[in-house]
Amino acid sequence: MELHFHSIVMACMISPLLFLATVTAVKGPLNFIVVGDWGRKGLFNQSQVAAQMAMMANRLQIDFVISTGDNFYEDGLTGTQDSSFEESFSSIYTASSLQKPWHLVLGNHDYRGDTLAQLDPDLKRRDSRWNCYRTSILKQNLPPSCKGTKCSFVHFFFIDTTPFVDHYWNSTKHQYDWRQVSPQKRYVKKQLKGLNNALKVSQATWKIVVGHHPIRSIGEHGDTIELKEQLLPILEANQVDLYVNGHDHCLQDFTSDKSSLHFVTSGGGSKAWGGVDLNSNSEGLQFFYPGQGFMSMQITPVFLKAVFYDIKGNSLHDFSLTKS
Repeated sequence: MELHFHSIVMACMISPLLFLATVTAVKGPLNFIVVGDWGRKGLFNQSQVAAQMAMMANRLQIDFVISTGDNFYEDGLTGTQDSSFEESFSSIYTASSLQKPWHLVLGNHDYRGDTLAQLDPDLKRRDSRWNCYRTSILKQNLPPSCKGTKCSFVHFFFIDTTPFVDHYWNSTKHQYDWRQVSPQKRYVKKQLKGLNNALKVSQATWKIVVGHHPIRSIGEHGDTIELKEQLLPILEANQVDLYVNGHDHCLQDFTSDKSSLHFVTSGGGSKAWGGVDLNSNSEGLQFFYPGQGFMSMQITPVFLKAVFYDIKGNSLHDFSLTKS
């Protein structure tokens, strides 16, 4: 269950970010799956990826799923009654192991439809798994949740990256739903301030930020310059462990040369096999796969393990982080 971002830091008088409710302590490691760029009514191998997700979710006994955006192609939803919600979500991820909460961010394709529809509580009434907000924080306790006065937990900070990208605002090819977002500069500044303050007061063992657009990528879209300039300094200053995104239809892992931060792309939920941005800086690149797939994460108070899988469920790459 999720709450608004502002609740955790209301005393700091920050801008509203949605804070999601604390989840009770789990008995084993926190397990979840990350998938992005999937909503194609089962086509472009979306159904095949979903089948592999289901098997891995059952094996890991996951607690929830994270979606990194572009939930409905090509132009989001037309409204809360759009049949695409069932055709691309409820009727695709039907396995019992995937009947867990889904925590979703918006992508640029979602902004090309009725953005407010994806945020509307009516969708959660149609499918109780659906938890989509512009910005939010999810707190998840880790076992054992407390030792004396010190508690171990993860904070997931979900952010809204599409409004950061200047060329969407100037697009003549597509229309974007900027309701409740315009003007751009004020919204972006408010979001950055809220995230920075929330990260500063967070006592989480692990801090993970989830957005749609990549900070680092050698995929077709490459690095998102606006995020490198405006968001990255905040992540580094607040000791964020992972930045997780989609947008490029591939799987990637980058490390930072300035901090322990990993930049992780999971955008292979359906249509993939795109090209490579030959102009991108590949410094820190640990792994790149241009095809369909997803990733899993397992977290305890002392370690985090991430594994990337292809459409056949093969493990392609993994990495681990530790805490003392």
